[in-house]
Amino acid sequence: MPSADPKSVKVHLTSGKGVDIEWKDGHLSQYTFPYLRDACPCALCDEERAKSGREPGQPAKAKPGELPMFKAAVKPESAEAVGKYAIKFDWNDGHKLGIYSWKWLREICPCQECTAANKAKTG
Repeated sequence: MPSADPKSVKVHLTSGKGVDIEWKDGHLSQYTFPYLRDACPCALCDEERAKSGREPGQPAKAKPGELPMFKAAVKPESAEAVGKYAIKFDWNDGHKLGIYSWKWLREICPCQECTAANKAKTG
């Protein structure tokens, strides 16, 4: 099982780039802010993803016949540590319920290596 303890965490609030985590086992994970917002682990977001059949990090699909609307890029207005086990964001869309544990972030690492390993597990 990969390490779920970060060695370093860099949140790029000003540039809007995302979050870089170097894990204690040497693995590097890079998360864009839209990916993290679409992977929010709170009960409301988790339920909505389950209903629509989306995986964490997958954006919601437009409803049939729905006109595309301009939406500002999703990014956090702030980020803060939650104890020694997680990080929490206050998103610019008003959402602030999700607590992203290090374990959750390691499980949803979007890198090619982790994505391939997760697909192999779920078959």
